[in-house]
Amino acid sequence: MKPTYDLIVKGGTVVNHDGIGVRDVAVEGGRIADIGSFSADQAGETIDCTGLHVLPGVIDTQVHFREPGLEHKEDLEHGARAAVMGGVTAVFEMPNTNPLTITAEAHADKISRAHHRMACDFAFFIGGTRDNADDLPELERLPGCSGVKVFMGSSTGSLLVEDDEGVAKVLANTSRRAAFHSEDEFRLNERKDLRVEGDPSSHPVWRDVTTAVQCTERLLRIARENNARIHVLHISTADEMPLLAANKDIATVEATPQHLTMSAPEAYEQLGNLAQMNPPLRDKHHTDGIWWGLNSGVVDVLGSDHAPHTLEEKEASYPASPSGMPGVQTLVPIMLDHVNAGRLSLERFVDLTSHGPGRIFQIARKGRIATGYDADFTVVDLKAKRTIQNSWIESRCGWTPFDGREVTGWAEGTIIRGRRVMWNGEIASPAGGEALEFSETVPRG
Repeated sequence: MKPTYDLIVKGGTVVNHDGIGVRDVAVEGGRIADIGSFSADQAGETIDCTGLHVLPGVIDTQVHFREPGLEHKEDLEHGARAAVMGGVTAVFEMPNTNPLTITAEAHADKISRAHHRMACDFAFFIGGTRDNADDLPELERLPGCSGVKVFMGSSTGSLLVEDDEGVAKVLANTSRRAAFHSEDEFRLNERKDLRVEGDPSSHPVWRDVTTAVQCTERLLRIARENNARIHVLHISTADEMPLLAANKDIATVEATPQHLTMSAPEAYEQLGNLAQMNPPLRDKHHTDGIWWGLNSGVVDVLGSDHAPHTLEEKEASYPASPSGMPGVQTLVPIMLDHVNAGRLSLERFVDLTSHGPGRIFQIARKGRIATGYDADFTVVDLKAKRTIQNSWIESRCGWTPFDGREVTGWAEGTIIRGRRVMWNGEIASPAGGEALEFSETVPRG
């Protein structure tokens, strides 16, 4: 008698550890039960993926969904809808909310808000500060915590840890990999007079290459002195890549689609304040340097750094305009367009968005199409030609810097733990997001 399953994802070109090939994936109880060839009568539901590629679920390890405190820009519900519409099955959300996510109570509040209200699965970073450093051994092991996030620049109040002593105190108390925004706050303060009123193209002049490199050099030294593992977010300079390559035993690296796709001065000429983000978009030399880091294997993951603001806020005269742009919904199509252009392979894309996050952060049962793993799939049409438009964006901010951009490659389906959450451009089931689990925090018996 043939075994029966809840779901068969049938006829798609599966990309996993075996390579690329047409295979069926059988799902039982929300997890992958087998990979091979199955008949439709072996399952209660069959999803026909003929002509499509079935990738492991894309995981975006840096988003700012703004809740609580800034829901007029974004909230957990709309941010998650944007994620699944773009083919993203899970996100790591950042702690610079109001109140800050720096206590067990604030973290538990976020978990409660997200459970079955977010369409995708989720985890939340705890902000590392001088004040909570002694509590980090317990905080970083909370259920649904993706680790500790530290801002060495570009933040305010207690969430900013700009000095070596403060960073060392945080790293001395972390055992998991800690994520860092690496810009030197001291240099930023010294150079504020280089900002030109009404001219966002002065943003990378103020936040120059040295601001990033100097901070990353400091961070690597402090991490090594404390035998700590670090994850350096949104690299924006070519100069940081050799430094990070020389320290791969302790440092992992994130790049963003924005820094890989847009360059100065064109981005500021075309988009104005909409191109303003931290660290900033820089000239083509640095874009090329980030591509070098990606293609040479220095870059471990892609994160969108989804950080929305309203258009009204963005229209303020620079430098009063806020930094950040939405990106979770456009991560997959922008990077698939690069795949189709020959800038990276499909296998490398999967490594950066599924295998890499799973490996670096030790996410339990995520990041691979393999028996025993959660049945998370990003189903894509590599041949589909689409134009990204503001009207497609699910984020509360309602805009994207890629509005009007034509791409080849599109997410046709988002399947999470065996549930078809998005299909053919429409949300297909009620929100059922669950907190991610991490192997480093599994309770010991």
